[in-house]
Amino acid sequence: MFGIVEKYSTAVAADLSQALSECVFKSNVSLEVKKQDPNKSTVDDLPPIVLVHGIFGFGKGKFGSFSYFGGAEKKDERVLVPDLGSLTSIYDRARELFYYLKGGRVDYGEQHSKTCGHSRFGRIYEQGHYPQWDEDHPIHFVGHSAGAQVVRVLQQMLADKAFEGYENTSENWVLSITALSGAFNGTTRTYLDGMLPEDGQNMKPLCLLQLCRLGVIIYDWLDIPLLKAYYNFGFDHFNLSWRKVGLWGLVDCLLGNAGPWATGDWILPDLTIQGSIKLNSNMQTFPNTFYFSYATKRTRKILGVTVPSGILGIHPMLFMRVLQMSLYRYPTDVPPPYKGYRDEDWQDNDGALNTISMTHPRLPIEHPSCSIVNDSDCQPLQPGIWYYKIVEADHILFILNRERAGVQFDLMYDNIFERCRKHIFRKTSQTLPNEAP
Repeated sequence: MFGIVEKYSTAVAADLSQALSECVFKSNVSLEVKKQDPNKSTVDDLPPIVLVHGIFGFGKGKFGSFSYFGGAEKKDERVLVPDLGSLTSIYDRARELFYYLKGGRVDYGEQHSKTCGHSRFGRIYEQGHYPQWDEDHPIHFVGHSAGAQVVRVLQQMLADKAFEGYENTSENWVLSITALSGAFNGTTRTYLDGMLPEDGQNMKPLCLLQLCRLGVIIYDWLDIPLLKAYYNFGFDHFNLSWRKVGLWGLVDCLLGNAGPWATGDWILPDLTIQGSIKLNSNMQTFPNTFYFSYATKRTRKILGVTVPSGILGIHPMLFMRVLQMSLYRYPTDVPPPYKGYRDEDWQDNDGALNTISMTHPRLPIEHPSCSIVNDSDCQPLQPGIWYYKIVEADHILFILNRERAGVQFDLMYDNIFERCRKHIFRKTSQTLPNEAP
């Protein structure tokens, strides 16, 4: 099924096959950047590092013992790898991530659930993976692809106090966000795979994404427990199982009259340029959080033409996708996705996302950012700024198959984890005996 359902599924399926065969902050809170003495901390004192997967990804406990992050979670003693909906919307995944950490029954929100036609409540986490999570116990997040946008939406929800029963949430619950090929501003790949450039919400009648839709509907309708335990697209709250909707419910979904595709509450509309602008319009870069982004690209210019940067460095089944995206031209007979759009700005890519989209949030407004060449260039670290580095890599080099990236894989995650552990932590202001808090 991976061969027809993912926007870059063939590449992921090939990497999976190869790897398996080889067995392989309130105002009185200030931030401080300095090295931490590892001898003075225990594992329980360390804030978790949460790795958030992208589209068609999976967390710990799914896909057998295989790791979406190529085993990077073993590099630190306190890493969490949640399993979120692989095709569900950014919004739904952010809600799921909150309850995965805090515990309880996933609440998608009353109004959102009514609008999108699914159950308000989802799975139950009897025990949260970090129930003490709050401003005094903040978390580091590392998101790959769409996972980076999920974390940003979650942080905004925390700032907006959007979780019923949790009135004390704030943006300061998030200590840092690191993005690996983060999908901040959408991708032209969505239009190549079938999203309509006219609105960025609907699909063409015949396209790769329609095949994806049909495959997922049948998979969820059959509702085979063994398969769902192995891999789940995350649409259980839409109640697509034959046990709940019967045969006519299947027909209704296939015709596009029901399910997430009828209301647009799934991942692809969030990954179009228009969908990303809509999401970004309600999100901020917060002054007490540290932000880092690794933007990937596998293109170069030859005589003024953007082409793939070589054959050996690109996954064989992503090579054509890199070429397609470098040659893509937005249709001239429809309005551009935003004022000032230029095709040449969006030609550099990694086979799934455009490099311009991965550096930092820039649409509809530019967020504070700083380009760096080496990780050490951002010292001393400053919060509220997106430090970004452009890396020669395709979209899946730092996930799935650790051996493929080799030393580059270890350097990437070692730098990320070291920065989280040794250079960033929060210092609470001291209150004097006769001073009001």
